Amino acid sequence: MDAFERIADRKIEAALERGEFERLSGTGRPLDLDDLSRVPEDLRVGYIVLKSAGVLPEELELRKEVLRLEDLIAACHDEGAKRKLVSERTTAALRYALLLEKRGFGPAHQEYGDQLAAKLGRNASDPRRD
Repeated sequence: MDAFERIADRKIEAALERGEFERLSGTGRPLDLDDLSRVPEDLRVGYIVLKSAGVLPEELELRKEVLRLEDLIAACHDEGAKRKLVSERTTAALRYALLLEKRGFGPAHQEYGDQLAAKLGRNASDPRRD
């Protein structure tokens, strides 16, 4: 997870503990998971096709792979296997970063995330800090 997701998760968990989600409008009703109103029109058809085929967009597949490899690295005790997993994670993370940059989320986006994390007293470059 990146710094923004970790911060959001912590804030959501704290709000849950305080009971802030208990009496919201819409509680108990299903979410409309097919609402694509916030997806640009030129991408909607592609997302519908991908969803119908049970396929995630490439950036989400890469992100899932990075997270899966991080979990394997954390559980691995064999140094040789761990080095191989770290290499695979580095490659997947690089592919993910390049894809995000191609989509318009480049180094400036990461720098902003790092600054925000530093302001909140967190190390954004350490995704396993928590």
